[in-house]
Amino acid sequence: MDTAVHLLKTRRFLPIFVTVFLGAFNDNLFKMAMVTVITYELAAKMGLDAGVLNPLAGGLFILPFVLFSAFAGQLADKYEKSRQIRIIKFVEILIMILGAISLYYSNINLMFFTLFMLGAQSTFFGPIKYSILPNHLKDNELMGGNALIETATFISILLGNVVGGLLVLADNGILWTSALTLACAIIGWRSGSMVPITERADPDLKINYNIVSESWRLLKRSKSNKQVFKSVLAISWFWFFGSLFLIQFPTFAKDVIGANESVLTLFIATFSLGTGAGSMLCSHALKGEISLKFVPLAALLMTAFCFDLYFASGQAVASKSDQLITLSTYLQSATNWRVLIDFLGVAVAGGFYIVPLYTNIQSKANKAELSRMIASNNIINSFFIVGSAVLAAGLIMAGFSVPEVFLVGGILNCVVALLLIKSTKEDVVKKFALSFFGQK
Repeated sequence: MDTAVHLLKTRRFLPIFVTVFLGAFNDNLFKMAMVTVITYELAAKMGLDAGVLNPLAGGLFILPFVLFSAFAGQLADKYEKSRQIRIIKFVEILIMILGAISLYYSNINLMFFTLFMLGAQSTFFGPIKYSILPNHLKDNELMGGNALIETATFISILLGNVVGGLLVLADNGILWTSALTLACAIIGWRSGSMVPITERADPDLKINYNIVSESWRLLKRSKSNKQVFKSVLAISWFWFFGSLFLIQFPTFAKDVIGANESVLTLFIATFSLGTGAGSMLCSHALKGEISLKFVPLAALLMTAFCFDLYFASGQAVASKSDQLITLSTYLQSATNWRVLIDFLGVAVAGGFYIVPLYTNIQSKANKAELSRMIASNNIINSFFIVGSAVLAAGLIMAGFSVPEVFLVGGILNCVVALLLIKSTKEDVVKKFALSFFGQK
């Protein structure tokens, strides 16, 4: 694990790490604060349906990734990346000022516009945060760098959601929330200004401003590189599978377990921290080697824990009254602990799954168009996330329970795991044992 941790002491990595962490934290802090205010205060006052507005908020944040990723990828490849980071992060300061105004005046339209703009600035930052790593890290450091970036992302998402939901409803919550988002944006701009200068990947690139044609061309171009495209599809599947869980956590906690929001927070924390832990463990196990040998096994483990989660959910000790159980009550049951361990297992395996795939794209893509390959990945990810939401909604409408939705996800993931095994043609179990235990 030292292979990764030592990077946090270097100027070539620490600034981008801090910038990524604060950016993801701020996005989720504002989004959760906004959703909380709408749900608990504004929806009832204005006669609006929070059940409609909240999914709309999620959709608005994802929409820019579909619309602007192709353009963002071109800019990241044509121009110097550290300067773009400074510009993007300065824009984030302006957006958060707008967000503070929207929260202060309880202006829902302005809140949604702010969220869309946050999604847009994340869209332009996304291709840079992955494509800049090969400029500053050695090949044997890429796996560790990606593990740290994934860990930072998932922990910041967790913290942003928890802090945003709790802070905004506290005394003077709007003021404190606004101050925190603005402070994070300013610090993020400062850390982004410290990212070392990089060489321009493709300075002669001619920008295509037609979003539709460039997006289509980009997807076709990524498909032409089979090794990269397989990783793109596998990453997109990860977001499909993960979204299937995250979307259902609130319903699972309340209706299946009969638990209050403290247990929901525990589920989300377990999933986020588990993915981060899996990412770091994967980096440690591979010891800098760029390899996909863990990916099929990780997918199989995700399926195994998913199946056990289905059976454990049927035996979970749920509330037998109208009163929702607390965290302390939940943790008194061994079966409930089994559910929690299954969530953790899925997440840790997910960390092992995702990190090698991003590293593979960085190592196999043409360096002159790496940002555009990352951009194409973001476009496909967005469609998979939307597809996950549609599938989950369709299954629930068809009468499936939440544990049955998890089971469907596990079955589909098993198919993906078998396809990955066939694709890599490696004895994954043997290679996992040899690599992890250091045997020759």
